[in-house]
Amino acid sequence: MAKKRIDTKLTTSDLIILGFLMEKPMHGYQIILTLKERQVKDWAGVSTPQVYYSLKKLEDLGLIRGGYDENSSLGPERRVFSITPEACSALAEALDSENWAMSRTVPPFSTWAMLSIYADERTVTHIIECRRNFLRSEIAKEIQTVRSLPVENTKASRIVKTMISLVIKNFELELSWLEEFESIIGEHQ
Repeated sequence: MAKKRIDTKLTTSDLIILGFLMEKPMHGYQIILTLKERQVKDWAGVSTPQVYYSLKKLEDLGLIRGGYDENSSLGPERRVFSITPEACSALAEALDSENWAMSRTVPPFSTWAMLSIYADERTVTHIIECRRNFLRSEIAKEIQTVRSLPVENTKASRIVKTMISLVIKNFELELSWLEEFESIIGEHQ
């Protein structure tokens, strides 16, 4: 029997939730706590309403199933979701798209940098300093995140540490680039 192909496009939120549920069954609030714990907002935009929307969508697609938690210590009845066999192939199919490697996002600061030739000198200086402070703050935050990670040598923990390392290196590179940009934009003021 051929595997059923999921024709509905799975969003980033859907894929992240499927990934969490592949680790263990969870209810919606546990997923939200996991999003916060793993600081998902730093690498993917997933809001609380999106969690519940994705859970309903994934259940309607037959990729997850919900059941009620028997543990009354967690409070009122909560629906705990777990993956179905179709979820594994749907996630694998979504991850096998070249779009992941071939897309390019434009950060808002890049747009500002292109438009900055129309700004006055005070604005340019101010916004560049704001960006510099933001980058330094983010580097410090990411370094603290690495220090606070549990000491474990699993594939997942090594990937997380490597991803944070990439983020730090990108921020450091942009800090260096800001010096060059600042000198060039200063010529045009």
